[in-house]
Amino acid sequence: MIISDYLYGEFEIDDVLEELILSKPVQRLKGIHQGGASYLVNSQWNVTRYEHSVGVMLLIKQLGGSLEEQIAGLLHDVSHTAFSHVIDFVLENKAEDYHEEIFVNVIMNSEISLILKKYNLDYEHLLFNTATWKLLEQPAPDLCADRVDYTLRDMYTYGQASLEEIHKFLNDIIVHQGKMCLQSIERAEWFVKTYYQEVLDFFLDPLNIYAYHKLSQTLKLALDNKIITLADFLKEDHELIELMKSSNDRQVQSLLKQLHPYVKVRVNQSEFDIHQKNKTRLIDPLLYFENQLIRASELSEDVREMNVAAKEKFQKGVFVKIL
Repeated sequence: MIISDYLYGEFEIDDVLEELILSKPVQRLKGIHQGGASYLVNSQWNVTRYEHSVGVMLLIKQLGGSLEEQIAGLLHDVSHTAFSHVIDFVLENKAEDYHEEIFVNVIMNSEISLILKKYNLDYEHLLFNTATWKLLEQPAPDLCADRVDYTLRDMYTYGQASLEEIHKFLNDIIVHQGKMCLQSIERAEWFVKTYYQEVLDFFLDPLNIYAYHKLSQTLKLALDNKIITLADFLKEDHELIELMKSSNDRQVQSLLKQLHPYVKVRVNQSEFDIHQKNKTRLIDPLLYFENQLIRASELSEDVREMNVAAKEKFQKGVFVKIL
């Protein structure tokens, strides 16, 4: 099977990866928007978990990661519920990790374990010990394939990064002691800036904040009124929307109608309708410098300043006025 990706290029992939990609759990991710509720208020915010999952797999392959780690990369988000992290707002889960809590159940109740057994692969070793895969996941503030792909993919799609910039960054990555690191401070500064455009300017865009708030309100009410169940969150975004639209609940209908592309909002700290804080996400890439690994912030004043500013903004949150 040949896979082509607009960020990484064209790759031939192994049969097991092809079979996994064509499986129902992975295909379902085509209907799960990575930005959660954002596509409901801006149709251009439309990157899916499927694109991201395949991208993570290909980035790991490009960096020389094993077939097993490519599989782990492809499947790392397979348990994401409809509207991605909106479920964490619905359930008031500040760790924003509900999809991780249900990961084992999703795998065990799907054909994924059978596909892996067919190829003599140990699904428990592959999927339930994430610390094994150093390219796929690393704790912040390190680089990892997951963090890098969603940043590059979103920022390219939403016009904040060019392919030329992205390819320069990708060409600067090396793997040292199993970890992703960079070779130039210029590329590190570029990625830190781009990452904060993602997790601050996009995630905390007032329109995005509005969409998350309004959709989580709607879903909470639909759950309380038994229009939907938690199990329904393993459907696709549009299916959950249709379940709510087909109900006769006037409050749910009214809230759904408030999610549209013509919403007007702005930041207003003194007079606001919504105040939201997201999980703090900081980045400080490792550089291979003079035969040792060193944090970008130790070499760059710009990186230090961006991290201080980001931490302050995360702690403050965003105050949104609906116009």
